[in-house]
Amino acid sequence: MDRPAHLEQTIAETLEFEGIGLHSGAPVTMRLLPAPAGSGIVFRRTDLDNFEIPATGRNVAKVSYATSLMRQGVLISTTEHLLSALIGMGIDNVIVELDNLELPILDGSALPYVEAFLRAGIRTQRRRRETIRVLREVEVREGNKFIAVYPGSGYKIRYTIDFPAPIGREHTSIDLAAETYGAAIAPARTFGYKADEKRLRDMGLIRGAGPQNAIILGPRGPENGPLRFANEYVRHKILDLIGDLALAGRRIEGHVVAVRAGHAMHTALVQRLLKDRSAWELAHVPVKAAAEEEVETPAALSTPALIGA
Repeated sequence: MDRPAHLEQTIAETLEFEGIGLHSGAPVTMRLLPAPAGSGIVFRRTDLDNFEIPATGRNVAKVSYATSLMRQGVLISTTEHLLSALIGMGIDNVIVELDNLELPILDGSALPYVEAFLRAGIRTQRRRRETIRVLREVEVREGNKFIAVYPGSGYKIRYTIDFPAPIGREHTSIDLAAETYGAAIAPARTFGYKADEKRLRDMGLIRGAGPQNAIILGPRGPENGPLRFANEYVRHKILDLIGDLALAGRRIEGHVVAVRAGHAMHTALVQRLLKDRSAWELAHVPVKAAAEEEVETPAALSTPALIGA
């Protein structure tokens, strides 16, 4: 059964994930719980008396190699992959419980989340879905880096990256309205250069990184290939971008263009957009031919096979 796009959704049952944080290396257990319509995405630190941090732009902490949220001194780190999967799969409302400060990195992509959502099912709720409809362009520039959102139908993203060898320059586009996230974006993994490992670890970063959860790049290419896509690197940047833009609080209706951007610029765009109230409006997703009653969607879809490079 097709899910009505004009209604909000949550997961049909509680899901649990265990793993380690990408940067902290700390073990963490995380549970995703169904949430009432209109509640949005809320993180809950079970190790700190269930302290809650809504996934919104006002709670963005300092951003560098990952996106973090903070409220009243309480931190939630590396939120982008989970938020990306939720937005990409059309899940509006969920409570995210975790017993440490950093989300598990899992396999370095959003695919484990997508597979879990499809197994558990996605439940349609009795509330009209709202989007942030972009009315005029909003841009952020920093030297040769650039990110902007423009008015347009649907949610389309065009991303260009330009990294040192062996990656080089890549670009690709996606239309999230076409429901391609699970096949085209979710499997793309995070990546890093072997030559940067010592420097980053000395900074207290990537202590949980390894070939099981990241593409490790040597001078000649991936040390733990094959790639899942020929252009997996830029696809992962789109994955990150979708997760960071989720901090707008709702799915965006507009066209996003990014060139050599990263987490800091992604979240700067969110904050600049939300600050300029004349640049957007809240809009209901149009009603299409779909039942209005609340239903549970069975996980009838199978996750598409990964594409070898």
